[in-house]
Amino acid sequence: MTRSHRYRSLLLAVSIAVPAALGTAQAADTVKLGLVAELSGAGAPAGTNWRDGAKLAVAEVNAAGGILGKKVEMPEYDTQTDPQVSRALVQKAIDEGVIAIIGTVYSGSTMVNMLVAKQNSIPQFVGSEAPAIVEKGNPFVYRTSSGAQKGVPALTPYFKDTLKAKKVGVAWVNNEFGKGGRNVFIAEMKKAGIDVVVDAASEQAQTDYAADVAKIKSANPDAVFVYMNQEESARFLIEAKKQALPMPLVGEVTLTEAKVIELAGNAADGAIAHVGVTATATEVPGIAAFAKSFEDTFKRKPTHDAIKGYVGVWATKYVTDKVGKVDGEAFAKTMHGLCLKAADHPKILLDTCWDDRGEMSRPSFMVQVKGGSPVVIGTVPAN
Repeated sequence: MTRSHRYRSLLLAVSIAVPAALGTAQAADTVKLGLVAELSGAGAPAGTNWRDGAKLAVAEVNAAGGILGKKVEMPEYDTQTDPQVSRALVQKAIDEGVIAIIGTVYSGSTMVNMLVAKQNSIPQFVGSEAPAIVEKGNPFVYRTSSGAQKGVPALTPYFKDTLKAKKVGVAWVNNEFGKGGRNVFIAEMKKAGIDVVVDAASEQAQTDYAADVAKIKSANPDAVFVYMNQEESARFLIEAKKQALPMPLVGEVTLTEAKVIELAGNAADGAIAHVGVTATATEVPGIAAFAKSFEDTFKRKPTHDAIKGYVGVWATKYVTDKVGKVDGEAFAKTMHGLCLKAADHPKILLDTCWDDRGEMSRPSFMVQVKGGSPVVIGTVPAN
């Protein structure tokens, strides 16, 4: 090789190496969280709110100095509400260097994709509430609201003592989420000595609830437990109003949230639910601040899924900073049995604990839709 050839080769090597080195330096100044959520398909109402709550948290975390002093980036991965797609996207996010997974919301997807995060020792915060999520012995999965096995039993005193129900009905969606809540509720009613006189299952994305409501009306229970996803809840409420279903409709998590009220209109008035967290609990300073910031940013009111996504990102920051490094195994050890006080960690919103299975415990609320808005009618202590 001549001297001029060697010189040109050296210049070429330098021109390649310098951008590569700059890219490495830039990467070292950032950390990535993988937002894996239902941004399209049947789960989009839940997934887009989860995403926007998480996005708000990322902006706040960066304004507060990032995670471990590094700027946070959060690429988005749309599962299309398909469990197998979600599994592939969790793997893709991990391959692209995320330090934690934020999502999914639908339990059926989480049941599939959390195995990928576990195999890679990647922490995963989920909005899923099926009991089975935390019963698989996965040390890397953590809820951002209590599961059905904790939330649904909180309704038992309401059915027994407030409504004084002797016989009840159940209207539920036949997916992983719906099955979990339905099974826990029926077991709770049995323990309370309350008869379940009608058990009406419906399918995800079902549009016609005339037969379901007629079946419930014919059985004439004292109250009905409604456990469905957002769009199905709204359709059920509309049909219940059309058929003048006379008994109280009581749910958990989704029945009284903003998207359901938007879709159902005045058919949602009177619906009651136990909710793990709600943006209408404005007597809690952190929740009031979150709700205002979310509405200012996105020009709409936040749902409980937005709060869950928000908490997932902030919990990732608090725990990673506590560990002092990016280390999935150390993160998992720190999470199990961890309690974060809102006084010390204000963005967690409420005093929150996780047990050794990743199940969450914190105070919760009873709400009722009045005049088109969910109103807090009571609080439930952490259990």
